[in-house]
Amino acid sequence: MGKTNKTNAARLLDQHKISYELIPYEVNENDLGAQHIADVLGENIEQVFKTLVLHGDRSGYFVCVIPGAEEVDLKKAAKATGNKKCDLIPMKELLPLTGYIRGGCSPVGMKKPFPTFMHSSIGSYNHVYVSAGIRGLQFKIDPQDLINITKATVCDLTASHEE
Repeated sequence: MGKTNKTNAARLLDQHKISYELIPYEVNENDLGAQHIADVLGENIEQVFKTLVLHGDRSGYFVCVIPGAEEVDLKKAAKATGNKKCDLIPMKELLPLTGYIRGGCSPVGMKKPFPTFMHSSIGSYNHVYVSAGIRGLQFKIDPQDLINITKATVCDLTASHEE
């Protein structure tokens, strides 16, 4: 097995002496979703978190980290961030804004720090998976360490399934 190159996100965790594991996986360019990653890793989809970048009408850009199978609830995200409304940013803005591409967007080590909000279920696990900053590489990390390094606010961000 070849040595996995460290990403900027991994170097940042190293600087802060945060322990993590780099978990490589096979990328499917036609399926960049969290379910594919969970399946390849043999993990619960509830523990594979995706990183979304949004723009609020008052706060500007912010980051939401939610369970891979969930959808962000824009009303809840707006409320949590002090906005009246918010939307996901257009895909073409992701790389210039964060330094990351779709399928490889890590909540750690973006070009500049954005306010970060993590779904409340993140604290339910002793480890979670998030992108390590490139497609094909995930961090296996303690959720509290992830919350601390990103200075995240933990709150409910997803659409509820009970109507």
